[in-house]
Amino acid sequence: MAVNFPTITADQLKPVAGVELGYAQAGIRKADRKDLLVIRLREGSSVSGVFTQNAFCAAPVHVCKQHLSANQTGAGIRALIINTGCANAGTGAQGMDDAQRTCAELAHLLNIQSNQILPFSTGVILEHLPIDKLTAGMPAAIHNLQEDNWYNAAQAIMTTDTQAKAVSKQIQINGQTITITGISKGAGMIKPNMATMLGFVATDAGVPQADLDSMMRRIADQSFNCITVDGDTSTNDSFIVMASGASGVQCK
Repeated sequence: MAVNFPTITADQLKPVAGVELGYAQAGIRKADRKDLLVIRLREGSSVSGVFTQNAFCAAPVHVCKQHLSANQTGAGIRALIINTGCANAGTGAQGMDDAQRTCAELAHLLNIQSNQILPFSTGVILEHLPIDKLTAGMPAAIHNLQEDNWYNAAQAIMTTDTQAKAVSKQIQINGQTITITGISKGAGMIKPNMATMLGFVATDAGVPQADLDSMMRRIADQSFNCITVDGDTSTNDSFIVMASGASGVQCK
């Protein structure tokens, strides 16, 4: 159970301009629970990530790394998709195919390129992704895309977490306000080098890609890579920061 962690409410989580979130109940493992999340980003957003250092990485981690690398000089990342219930880890060639198909199906619905999408999965390992359920849930998630959906998003990425984890802050830079909101999940298998979790943080500030990439490793080393509980490192750990630039405030 969560210890000394206050229960969050939807009104505590501030929307981030240029970042829309939509969820669905896809029935990936259990019926009647939020288990699929789509995040759509404003064109021109900067996105950076760090991942598990486990030598055994799940298929979505491999695909995320490929797509982030391909878009350093390309059209840019425009969407993320996260499912719970199945980690798509230890699933071989089919797991890679399923992760790529997830991106292709969402790209078709959003009218973007498949390598502009980052896929994430969490849950039970050594089981194949129920891809038909996942793709069937995408239209519902897209239908309710909105900037103030952070509370639902925090719930949609939970697995064994006893409560949703999220936070929002607003700060002033040269007299202008920027918003930062983030969600995460993770309750076990916590060890340094990503602390077994998925984490997604967004800001409406503009941050050049090179600066964001440099910042990411320092952020992870001073936070998630500093805690341990049970000494286990997961196959799917991912931490993503998104900067939409929609506020007009540029940070360098």
